[in-house]
Amino acid sequence: MTESPAARHASTQADFAANLASIRARIAAAEAKAGRAAGSVRLLPVTKTVPAERLRLAIAAGVHWLGENKVQEAWEKSQALADLPQLKYSVIGHLQTNKAKYVARFADEFQALDNLRQAQALERRLEIEDRTLEVFIQVNTSSEESKFGLEPGQAPEFLRQLQGFERLQVKGLMTLAVFSPQQELVRACFRKLVAVREELRQLNLGSVEELSMGMSGDFELAIAEGATVVRVGQGLFGARALPDSHYWPGFAG
Repeated sequence: MTESPAARHASTQADFAANLASIRARIAAAEAKAGRAAGSVRLLPVTKTVPAERLRLAIAAGVHWLGENKVQEAWEKSQALADLPQLKYSVIGHLQTNKAKYVARFADEFQALDNLRQAQALERRLEIEDRTLEVFIQVNTSSEESKFGLEPGQAPEFLRQLQGFERLQVKGLMTLAVFSPQQELVRACFRKLVAVREELRQLNLGSVEELSMGMSGDFELAIAEGATVVRVGQGLFGARALPDSHYWPGFAG
């Protein structure tokens, strides 16, 4: 992961529209360069620390997905923006099991599933809410102890265990690349996630097709390696007051 280039601080709908157009153009260019179909990559705006009223400007400019690290913050925004039913919410940060009830109530997607206790808590709460939830299995491709996620070799057995969960719909894999200016180190993380998906395919363990990898500083590299979802925050909203390490354990930036 390279240093995240932050867009200018967006404070008007026009600012958001310009930043959004710029990111989408870069995604399209990266798709074309990699020989991939246009529209094959989904942009997930990461909206942590962005207040609901400012988000309304971004939504008016064309943002429809909100990606949040902290469950409580995501839940509060879902309530504040409840008059906008077209919004979809993705929880992308580590989940404590005692907060599974919130995710089960409002989230459309959870991208950080990495243990059976989480799965069990979510399944119970989803049954109560009579909902299903699309999930991504988080894989630690950097081998950094400070990061959450399964070791790559643990993914097949974990996916086998998840097959008994009716409310969880496994959609793909997610990873956080190493924070480094050396592109080959970053690329190696993305390639490792692709290799995990290939192993799961060969084992016929269900349709695990999506790859959520790449952030503001490295999403074009991630697209070159096969990302289908890229998570972009500062590239859309501008620099945050707090460093990314406050939200992503192991992220030194």
